[in-house]
Amino acid sequence: MRISVVSGLLLATALLAACGDKAAEPAAVAPAQPALTLATLGELALRPERNAPAAVIGRHEARISAEVAATIQALPVEVGQSVAAGALIVRLDPRDAALALERAEAALAQAEARLAQADAQLQRAQTLRERNFYSPEALTLRETERAAAVADARAARASRDTARRALDKHSLRAPFAGVVRERPAQLGELAAPGSVLLTLVAAGDPEVAAQLQPQDVEVVAQAGEWQFEAAGVRHPLRLIRVSPAMNPESRSVEARFAFAAAAPAIGQSGRLLWRETRPWLPADLLVRRDGRYGVFMAVDGKARFHVLPAASEGRPALVDLPEDTRIVVQGRHALQDGAALP
Repeated sequence: MRISVVSGLLLATALLAACGDKAAEPAAVAPAQPALTLATLGELALRPERNAPAAVIGRHEARISAEVAATIQALPVEVGQSVAAGALIVRLDPRDAALALERAEAALAQAEARLAQADAQLQRAQTLRERNFYSPEALTLRETERAAAVADARAARASRDTARRALDKHSLRAPFAGVVRERPAQLGELAAPGSVLLTLVAAGDPEVAAQLQPQDVEVVAQAGEWQFEAAGVRHPLRLIRVSPAMNPESRSVEARFAFAAAAPAIGQSGRLLWRETRPWLPADLLVRRDGRYGVFMAVDGKARFHVLPAASEGRPALVDLPEDTRIVVQGRHALQDGAALP
């Protein structure tokens, strides 16, 4: 009997201990909210370096063409050679032109002789008329002959000048100091009027011609600093002008720049470099919602999704927001538009 009572007391004690252990279990802990970090657009923005195709060109480029038909007699310049302004660069065979000039000078001499004779006859007729030994009709005839002789002399003089100018066209001279870039003509060939004999590029004050996309024109004009990069070397530039017209073939706009220091060789190809003045965000800060990329910004305690229309995956995006706009950086992936911010 005593053993049964003791067993009952031990069982009750064990049950009470079990109940005490169960009551001491801790309550379940709620999951923690993700931490949010904000930064202003000015703190996050990038100013990427942009580029466009460009080349060094001469300020002047002339395609020297023949104005008369004649055989090429001399080509004293070669491709790549520098020439001074006024230097002889092509000489055509002048013999036919020289003979034409001789004929024109002979015709002028005859015309001037006839004019001198007409002058003398008119003066004598006027003297005789004053003495009443010459009729008015005869005097008028002498005056007419003298006027015709004057006209003939003027025509002969113009023919002489034309022949002289034609002879001058057989000697082609450099219109400016430059470098011979091309010389398609060859010694002994027949040069036809209008045929290009050589191309001359101005040696001084080279410029950079850059081809810009229409959407970059205003950005480039406002950049403030520009560089031309070729063969790993950068040259500072200054903006001269931007063409108001678009090239219909390339759909680009040409901008011209001058070198602020020493310039590379004319004909060198490279890239025009400038730095963006507009803010761009790194690609890893973009969030995708409903198939569109953008960023979450903090507005009145709430997260607002701002779509960036030109943004694409893996590339920095241009942002059209004030630089003091607060952007959600950490915790942005879990947000939805309109969510409350702590």
